[in-house]
Amino acid sequence: MDAKKLLDNLLERMMGLGGSDLHIKSDTRPKSRISGEMEYLSEEVLDDDFFEGIIHKVLSEEQREILLKNKELDSHYISVNGERFRLNIFYHLRGFACVFRIIPTAIMGIDDLMLPQAVHRFVNFNKGMVLVTGTTGSGKSTTLAAIIDEINKTRKHHIITIEDPIEFVHRDKLCSIEQRDVGEHTQSFHRALRAALREDPDIILLGELRDIETIEIALHAANTGHLVFSTLHTLDARETIDRIVGTFPANEQNRISMSLASVLGGVICQRLVRKKDGKRCPAVEVMINTGRISQMIMEKKNHEIIDAIEEGEIHGMQSFDQSLFKLYSDGEITLDDALRAASRPDDLKLRISFLENSVEGSGYILKEEDETQEELHSAAREKHEEKPKLQIKR
Repeated sequence: MDAKKLLDNLLERMMGLGGSDLHIKSDTRPKSRISGEMEYLSEEVLDDDFFEGIIHKVLSEEQREILLKNKELDSHYISVNGERFRLNIFYHLRGFACVFRIIPTAIMGIDDLMLPQAVHRFVNFNKGMVLVTGTTGSGKSTTLAAIIDEINKTRKHHIITIEDPIEFVHRDKLCSIEQRDVGEHTQSFHRALRAALREDPDIILLGELRDIETIEIALHAANTGHLVFSTLHTLDARETIDRIVGTFPANEQNRISMSLASVLGGVICQRLVRKKDGKRCPAVEVMINTGRISQMIMEKKNHEIIDAIEEGEIHGMQSFDQSLFKLYSDGEITLDDALRAASRPDDLKLRISFLENSVEGSGYILKEEDETQEELHSAAREKHEEKPKLQIKR
């Protein structure tokens, strides 16, 4: 079978199974990531001829030269059915390997993604920097697309996005939007960002804060009245701040801390957690830069930020553990999965014990995790709503 046709068939099969990523490499059966786990997609072993066909039919001559030089390449692919995928192809010990990640054509709303209500607040920001962070595949781009789409539907602004590659395609609604692909429409993030400041933007979306120069210009943009959205591969709000400041030389870090404390609007951190039904849902940490947190950043007391987040529910903030606590008390996830994803497992376990002891005191008999009935979760939710949330302080 023609290599491109076989590739399209594999991608269609993956989508039919609800997969998110197609993994293919020489002399191996193709796999797909389905509900977070790697599963075989076909019995057919892919040989070198298949990859030779992919390289010549999917990549341009210029892209082939880049792959040969850099030994890896980021690009995008449009299947015969018009579905869009993010593509990474690279050399490894036994030849070539490729990963295709589906880019949904429909942009989901903030509420559809089960994100906290506080995320809506960032839609109405006029300036500053908002960061969405998490590991690869945690839904950062999906969350940013939902925020930009909400702005597009409710505000009259000029938005410029700089991405590598472009994932979600935005059409003008109330906003005017231009999307630029690094490598195709511009040479680099920092070059495009510097140019964007001369293009009368209200909002700039950067696919990622990759280097010192890009971070420096992004901070300047946020400090001069623009609203800047971007991403980082960090696990939580504290690590996000540490990463940005730590990117700079020691003699620059005080200046960057002061700048970040001034312009940072908030941080949304995501982790995907397995639900009881086998699907996944986001556990989300939300930090909004209050005066208290700004002071912590300036004084380099970032280790205290988690406590400020947990005590900042009135501002719409929540920690990962508070998010996981709610998912558990709502019966969405198991205790093991909650503790596995927690930032402070011991504290979360104590908080859950407090909840369950409250339920036991109300006349319910606690059961093992795998025997817990829906009425127990309902009672736990009711009890949780009646009592103030326990704040665990260091």
